[in-house]
Amino acid sequence: MRRFTLLCCTAAFVACARTDQPADTTAAVATPPPEPPPIMLSDVAGKWDVKGMAEGTDSTVVTYVFNASADTTGWTITFPNRRPIPVRVVSVAGDSITIAAGPFESVLRKGVQVRTTGPMRLRDGKLVGTVTARYATKRPDSVSILRTEGTRAP
Repeated sequence: MRRFTLLCCTAAFVACARTDQPADTTAAVATPPPEPPPIMLSDVAGKWDVKGMAEGTDSTVVTYVFNASADTTGWTITFPNRRPIPVRVVSVAGDSITIAAGPFESVLRKGVQVRTTGPMRLRDGKLVGTVTARYATKRPDSVSILRTEGTRAP
């Protein structure tokens, strides 16, 4: 009789057990967007018309022509009515090229020398970046940050 009771209990347990499939946890995990491909110097080679905007605004405070080559030589910035200023490629990593220029006379602060540095990236066919300008002055406002956006020159 015990066996019969045990058999009945086991049958009842099996019959009452849930038959639902476990939840598919892989569908709930969002796949991150693919990383952008690494940038190469040849990606930005050419002539770019660039505008610089004060941080937090869309007001253009400076314009220049940026020339880049497929290697680290011959890079320049040319402000209107000025001679070209050599640009150094500091690093190429991931989606960014970091450049530096100067010292040269500031366009925004007449008679003051400035050094600039910052990363740039290709976004939607535009060359975008952030430039940090360090002015040779002892005043508290010796650093300025500009947002840049360049389009390929025709």
